[in-house]
Amino acid sequence: MPKSIHSPEQEHLTALLRQLRLDSGLRQVDLAERLGRPQSYVSKYETGERRLDLIELRAICEAVGSSLGDLVTLFEGKR
Repeated sequence: MPKSIHSPEQEHLTALLRQLRLDSGLRQVDLAERLGRPQSYVSKYETGERRLDLIELRAICEAVGSSLGDLVTLFEGKR
């Protein structure tokens, strides 16, 4: 597996996270506020500039009204 942070799997994950945010009707700034982070945090992971760990993924899912399990199901289903 390539070490690039821009692997197809990473791009797929960032697209899913962006879509979850949009589906919940949130702007980047709204989600960032829910997470207690600056808007640039959301922008950086959505563009692939920053990777997320499991704890961060769970917090993002909860902030958009989803679950980590739902994200994994979406990720695996569209592979």
